[in-house]
Amino acid sequence: MAYATFEDLEVWKRSCNLAVCVYRALQTARDFGLRDQMQRAAVVIASNMAEGSERPPKDSKRFLRIDSGSAAELRTQAYIAAKVGVLTNEQMHHVVDETKGIGRMLTGLAKSLKTEN
Repeated sequence: MAYATFEDLEVWKRSCNLAVCVYRALQTARDFGLRDQMQRAAVVIASNMAEGSERPPKDSKRFLRIDSGSAAELRTQAYIAAKVGVLTNEQMHHVVDETKGIGRMLTGLAKSLKTEN
């Protein structure tokens, strides 16, 4: 692999920071269902990246694709959360921008992994 451990990856660091941001933004949210779903989606991005990094490259790529899906899920939830007043527009834009950037980084990382056929 192109890195020693997942902790070396900027995308992992950025994903962890996003999860912390989501937790903080939703600390006082009373919509428990949306809050919990968003927190789980945010946490799973970095968590799956860590889990996938400990597997063969073929599996790692699969985990990175799942992470991209989780980033898109969180982005969708941010749009909804802003519309129902759970997030401010500023918070929503931050989550949206971060999930888009993380998604691009995940795609690049997946392409960089060499797998055997």
